[in-house]
Amino acid sequence: MPQEFIPSLSLDADGSTAPAIWFVVRGMELLIRIDDHERYAVPVAIEIEAVVKPLEPHVLGTLDGRPVLTAEVPANFEPPDGTIFVGIRKLFETLDPILYGLAGRALQIVEWDRTHRFCGRCGAAMEPMAGQRAKRCPACELLRFPRLDPSVIVLVERAGKVLLARNATYTPGYFSVLAGFVDQGETLEDAARREVREEVGIELGEIRYFGSQPWPFPHGLMIGFIAEWASGELEPNPGELDEAGWFAPDELPALPGKISIARDLVDDFVHRTRGQ
Repeated sequence: MPQEFIPSLSLDADGSTAPAIWFVVRGMELLIRIDDHERYAVPVAIEIEAVVKPLEPHVLGTLDGRPVLTAEVPANFEPPDGTIFVGIRKLFETLDPILYGLAGRALQIVEWDRTHRFCGRCGAAMEPMAGQRAKRCPACELLRFPRLDPSVIVLVERAGKVLLARNATYTPGYFSVLAGFVDQGETLEDAARREVREEVGIELGEIRYFGSQPWPFPHGLMIGFIAEWASGELEPNPGELDEAGWFAPDELPALPGKISIARDLVDDFVHRTRGQ
């Protein structure tokens, strides 16, 4: 865990506690402040003191000397003046990337806390464990930690072109690289080959790791790969995709936003191809 996110409270030079940054969660939405220029910002404690005082917080860490906390409010809670509740997808390109990552962590922790109040094995009320992010059943001793669902996202190259596809669930007109969840018992590489085979009917050659990105919808971790086409022609699975094709760097369709690993993969492809 990076040093700046170690759960601890920081003090100002005069010894007072620095104002906390609060991620207040209602359902799967976050309380966001709107400034005079209609830009989004995460409230700090002094701005929402009446809201945060009665809450049971989860400590996420510290950022620039400020404690970072999250807590849940009831579904009927109305936001204070100057704030609104916003879904995290709407914050995808409007919030600072570091704050966006913390917002995703906040939603995942709150969702885990909300859905693990009772033991899934015996039904007893779960209890928090001291000193770590976990819950324990006092009756059968079942332990539950915050869950994480890994998925692979794969950029496939063929003769200087990149494979991009459009899914009905995407924003209309936008294309992206292929992705899917990892099944039990699979390696990440096996999952990449299976997903590509299932979605477009081709086989992959060499696969190499690119990078990863938290994906809080609600518990995801995207693991990115670059792969070479090996054999087969594109046959988009109608249950998965509306369209798929090979695109040269100068012929790219509309793409995901800059903050996504999907866009990072495509931008890296364009940089490498044009540099050859």
